[in-house]
Amino acid sequence: MQTANRDPVLLAWLDGFTEVVGRSIAWLVILMMAVQFAIVVMRYVFSLHSVVMQESVMYMHATVFMLGAAWTLRHDGHVRVDIFYRKLSARGRAWIDLLGTLLLLFPVTLFIAISSFGYVSSSWAILERSSDGGIPGVFLLKSLILVMMALLLVQSVAQVIRQVLILRGKAPGNTPDHDEVV
Repeated sequence: MQTANRDPVLLAWLDGFTEVVGRSIAWLVILMMAVQFAIVVMRYVFSLHSVVMQESVMYMHATVFMLGAAWTLRHDGHVRVDIFYRKLSARGRAWIDLLGTLLLLFPVTLFIAISSFGYVSSSWAILERSSDGGIPGVFLLKSLILVMMALLLVQSVAQVIRQVLILRGKAPGNTPDHDEVV
């Protein structure tokens, strides 16, 4: 019984962590747009080019994409083929989400983390830099792969807890809020 009382607390903490990371990372989009605007103005108005600024947009985009993946999972924003899913009961959706997390998300995330560890550590070993003279932190950019996998694993645990609570009748089921196709 004590575990059941702890599950919602752990779930709230995991979801909260994902929420803080996702909302924090979202601010990079505004900065990324401002830098991209500055690049365009510099290039077409002043005929100036900056490799560092150009690469910074790529770094920010990668950061938003990779560190925002867990937030997107939390809010059910990933692409899904809803042909049957939306017509299922809350328990049916919970079973699909639980099995999908356990049989697909966990194994794929662990596979990517394990297989990319050597790639990232090799980059760190040489403190890999930009070959174009840009940002001297390619190793940091590559590290986002492992951070993304860690964040996805954290949110995956939250997803499993949520679906088990739904199946036990201790949490309301999720209702797909995607547009109905008529």
